[in-house]
Amino acid sequence: MQNILINQAQTYQALVPVDKRKLNFGLEQVYVKLNRIRRSRGYSFEHVLVQKLNSNSWNARRLGGSSANLPDIIAVNNEESIFLSIEAKSGTADNLYVQSDQIQRCFQLRNMFKVYKTTHVILAFKFMQKKRIREEGKTAYRHRKLQEYYKIADKYSKMKNLPVIKCTYDGRTYELMNSHTRRCIMKDYVMPF
Repeated sequence: MQNILINQAQTYQALVPVDKRKLNFGLEQVYVKLNRIRRSRGYSFEHVLVQKLNSNSWNARRLGGSSANLPDIIAVNNEESIFLSIEAKSGTADNLYVQSDQIQRCFQLRNMFKVYKTTHVILAFKFMQKKRIREEGKTAYRHRKLQEYYKIADKYSKMKNLPVIKCTYDGRTYELMNSHTRRCIMKDYVMPF
């Protein structure tokens, strides 16, 4: 069986010119690598948040995020009756975005836990120490200070059409809706760690 697979691979390589094989494989490999890096960045931030929240009277779990049609994280404090539905974003750019459907999922899950006295939808943003810059068609990275922001999105709970939320490196937030961008003030949430 192994010999058959080797022969098929050799036959394919003989049919495709060497330059084209290298180009196609190179681009595909780059895209796969970039997607893995993005996913691992997001997973790492979520994992660290869960670890930080799982202390004292808090319990947190990562839910799987968009792939499971759920928020990224839920956290509860049963002693103080607090429930948090958290959507986490991390990256190397100067702007991070939370899509409207992701915010909607946070509200849907939050509404299932009305037994808690205090419930919040939190948008967590982490701006990595490496800033990605495109110069002359190439990607470069520059060092900068790590920034994290935790914003309360509860004011959007009554809206039918939610905006996309943009957070900048300096912590300012904006609503993007129908190709219009406007500044919005979102309160900071003080995380229990």
